[in-house]
Amino acid sequence: MSKLYIIGISILIVAIIANIIATKIGLESWYGLIELLQSKGINSLSKLTIWDYLWLIILYPSTLSLGYYIGQYINDYFF
Repeated sequence: MSKLYIIGISILIVAIIANIIATKIGLESWYGLIELLQSKGINSLSKLTIWDYLWLIILYPSTLSLGYYIGQYINDYFF
């Protein structure tokens, strides 16, 4: 149980940091995309850049997997 908790906290921290950095450099987050879709509908997808799509579909999930590996490392070497 503690292993899952540590990994979950690690993924959460990495996700928060990744969202902050993405927002600072002007990339769309999943939260921003959902808000955009709710306010403007499906046509809002055409307003996203290729960098937004690259971030949301490839880089963000990869970043979250980094959070998993960090949590795994912390669990293996400290607990």
